[in-house]
Amino acid sequence: MQFTNAALSLVAVALTAATTGAFAPSPRNSGFGASTSTVINAEVDSMSFDFVPVAKTARRPVKIQKKVEVAPEAPFFLNTEESASASAPTPKQIRALFSLWNNALATGDSRLVASRYALKSGAVLLPTVSDTPRTDYAGIKDYFDNFLKKAPQGEILEGHIRIGEGWAQDAGIYEFTMGAENGAKVRGRYTYTYVMEDGQWKIAHHHSSVMPEGIDIATPISKEEVQGLFHLWNDALATGDSSLVASRYASKGVLLPTVSDIPRDDKASITDYFDSFCLKEPQGEILESFVTIGTNWCQDVGIYEFTLGATGDKVKARYSFVYVYEDGQWKIAHHHSSQMPEEITAGPVSITNEEVRGLFHLWNDALKTLDPDQVASRYSTKTDPCLLPTVSDIPRTDYDSIKAYFVDFCKKEPQGKILQSYVTVGHNWCMDDGIYEFTMGNGDKVKARYSFVYTLEDGEWKISHHHSSQMPEEIVPKSSINGSD
Repeated sequence: MQFTNAALSLVAVALTAATTGAFAPSPRNSGFGASTSTVINAEVDSMSFDFVPVAKTARRPVKIQKKVEVAPEAPFFLNTEESASASAPTPKQIRALFSLWNNALATGDSRLVASRYALKSGAVLLPTVSDTPRTDYAGIKDYFDNFLKKAPQGEILEGHIRIGEGWAQDAGIYEFTMGAENGAKVRGRYTYTYVMEDGQWKIAHHHSSVMPEGIDIATPISKEEVQGLFHLWNDALATGDSSLVASRYASKGVLLPTVSDIPRDDKASITDYFDSFCLKEPQGEILESFVTIGTNWCQDVGIYEFTLGATGDKVKARYSFVYVYEDGQWKIAHHHSSQMPEEITAGPVSITNEEVRGLFHLWNDALKTLDPDQVASRYSTKTDPCLLPTVSDIPRTDYDSIKAYFVDFCKKEPQGKILQSYVTVGHNWCMDDGIYEFTMGNGDKVKARYSFVYTLEDGEWKISHHHSSQMPEEIVPKSSINGSD
C-alpha cells in the first residue's frame, strides 16, 4: 500500500507545481506562532474543515466548502529556490503527513521511521510507552526498534489541524492495530508538529500518550494488608469447601499447585485440585514473607507451612501469590506453590538388579526373627503402603494392620526363597516380581507369586506395595496353613 501512496505523492507534486506553483514557509518568519496562522478543526470521517481566522491579514481568506469530497493531497517537497513564492499547505496535505509516517511504520524498518523526524531542527519524541524523551536519531530509532515488533498500523479517529507560517500541527486521537498481537487495538492521544527541513515537512515534535480515562488509579494497600490476604485464602481452606477456595482466584487466575503437574487456569480445574487437597484438612502459616506493591497489583512471596489435620503431618513449601484488584476485591491472579528444593532428591539413586533382589533378603531376615514389628518395619510409613497377603482377603494399608497379619504368619516360622525374579528400576523406585517359595517350620512348602514395589524413604529402600498370591494351577487349600486369616 505504501508504494501506491508514494506514486500518488509524485503525481500530486507535479500537478501542484504545474498549476499553482510550489509552496513553502516564508523565509521571513519560520517560527511557531506566526501572525498569519489559521486554525482548522478537521473532522476526519467527513473530511470537512472549518477555518477560523486568528488575526487579520492583507490576504483574502481562502474559502473551502464543507464536506468537500476530494482525494487526499500528497505530501509535498520543495527546493529552497521555490520557497520565496510558496503558498500555505492545505489541511489534507498536513493530514497526509501522518500517512507518510504510518507507511514508514508498515515497512518495519526503524531507520525509515526515524528519518521522518526533523533531526536537524532538534526533533523531540515523547513516546507512549517510554519515560525517556528521544531527541536524536539513535534515541528515536531505539524506541521504534521495539515498537515495530508489534507490527503497528495507525488510524486517526479525531484530528485537529493548525497551520502557521513554516509550521503545522495535527493533534487528536489515534488508534493502532497490532498485527503481531492478534489484532489488539491500542488507542492514544497524539500531537505532531511539523516544520520544513531540507525541502520536506518533517516531525519536529511528536507527543503520544495513553487515554487518561483508561489509566488505572492505584487502590491503596499496605504491606500488612497484602500479607493479610493470605488469611482470606487460608480461612476458605478451613471451611473444606473447594468452590469457596476457588472463588479467591481472579477470573483469569493461574494456579501451579504443589502436588499436581497440571496448571489450573479456570474455576473448574482450580476447584478440582482443592477437592482433593481439602480432604487433608490443611491449615497454613506463613513463615517468611516478601511483599511488593504496584498499581492495582501486589505480590507476596516466601515460605509457608501446612498442618494437615487429617494426619497431623506438617508440610513446608515455597509460595508466590500475585494479587490484582478485580470487581472491588483483591483476588489471586497467580499462585505458585512448590516443594522445598533441599527436600527434593536431586536425581535417581543408583541401584542394580542384584541389589533390588537383595532387598527381599532384608524382608526375609526380618521374618526369621519371628518378630512382627521387625517385619512391619520393612514397609513404608510415608507412601501409603499396601500389603495384599497370600492368605487374607483384607488389604493391609497401615503399620498396625500389616503387623497384625505377620503376628499369625510368623508363628509358621516361614523362610522364603526366590525361584524366579524380574526386576524394573525407575527414578527412586524399583520393582521385583516373580515366584517365591516358603518352607514352614513343620517342613511344609508353599509356592506363590509375588510383586514387591520399593521406594526410597529417608535414605532407605522400603516396601510400598506387596502383592502375594497363590499359584493359579496349584491353589493351596487354606486348611494346609493352620491359623490363617
